Amino acid sequence: MHIAFHTPFKALHHPRPSGDLSIARSLYTYFQNREHDIRPMSSLRTRWIYHHPGRWPALLREYRRSLRKCTEMNADIWLSYHCYYKAPDLTGPFVSRRLKIPYVIFQGIYSTKRRKKISTWPGFMLNRYSLLSAVHVFSNRKEDYQNLSRLLPEERLSYVTPGIFPQDFSFDAKAGEKIRAAWGAGDTPVILSAAMFRPDVKTQGLAWLIRACGRLRKKGLSFCLKIAGGGKEKPFLTQLAQEYLPGEDIFVGRIPRNKMQRFYSAGDIFAFPGIRESLGMVFLESQSCGLPVLAFDNGGIPEVVQKGGTGFLVPPFDEEAFDRSLEVLLCNKERRKKMGETAALYVRTTHDLLQNYRRAEEKMEKIIRGRHIGPSLSALKR
Repeated sequence: MHIAFHTPFKALHHPRPSGDLSIARSLYTYFQNREHDIRPMSSLRTRWIYHHPGRWPALLREYRRSLRKCTEMNADIWLSYHCYYKAPDLTGPFVSRRLKIPYVIFQGIYSTKRRKKISTWPGFMLNRYSLLSAVHVFSNRKEDYQNLSRLLPEERLSYVTPGIFPQDFSFDAKAGEKIRAAWGAGDTPVILSAAMFRPDVKTQGLAWLIRACGRLRKKGLSFCLKIAGGGKEKPFLTQLAQEYLPGEDIFVGRIPRNKMQRFYSAGDIFAFPGIRESLGMVFLESQSCGLPVLAFDNGGIPEVVQKGGTGFLVPPFDEEAFDRSLEVLLCNKERRKKMGETAALYVRTTHDLLQNYRRAEEKMEKIIRGRHIGPSLSALKR
């Protein structure tokens, strides 16, 4: 296939890491490794662009540039990743219709509550137009799939189980031992966590974990807490750590994603609340390396963690349940080991992208063979 690829929310080379960016890169890498001709169409980020008229001329230039790129590569299909009200796809539907090629979306999101506010109504309507223009929409979240089914017929929707490439996150015993030695952890259980220190639910989640660890420390439990990440909220988190875990150096800095398996290999437990977490790639990555997980039972986390089998999922903001679950994992080495082994197998059997993306690939090939272009303009106006 000759695939025109577009990421309106965040370009593939964007420097700020996130779960969405990881998924976009994995999707791109998958098609590259399958020897398809896939090319990024634009690096223009459309986040809130409808509120900034000064950026509209750039959008017109990107449309023309994308039209030229598609023509030069003789594109068979247009694939856009992560389209929603904040960052609607304002290029793909129009280029596809102009060139008469199928338009497909991966991780389209349809949230009707956004049409109720003046600030988000334009984005909602633009995104709705893109979704209606698509020949097919793939979703990697069950909640999003259900919402999309209110707009699109079943035959134009597919659920793709979220995942990672497990070979990139395999347990590395030597690296783990080396890192534990540098931390001076010895045989003490090591709790790991990882997130960007942004002024939002990421930092709130880390703060929750630090407070929980402080309470367990007061009970006399022995453990080592290490958190990977960085960002604006580090001073706040550092101060909080000094209050709840005085004298302990818990922050290890930012770690490139291609080296995170070494970090995971040094731990015994991965804990992060994941407040309203969409999916949480860190939960898949840590489980793939053999770590049991502790998180909130909310958002998309239950889709990537087997409750009671690969980890504990507790009611959001239930302090007692969170502390009790963390204590169980800390005090029961055999329980940790069994859950970790189950977690690694679970990721490889259920969340392997080499298997899961194959279904999307086959669907796209079928669409191209059928030369299905998309709904008529009259259908979009209804």
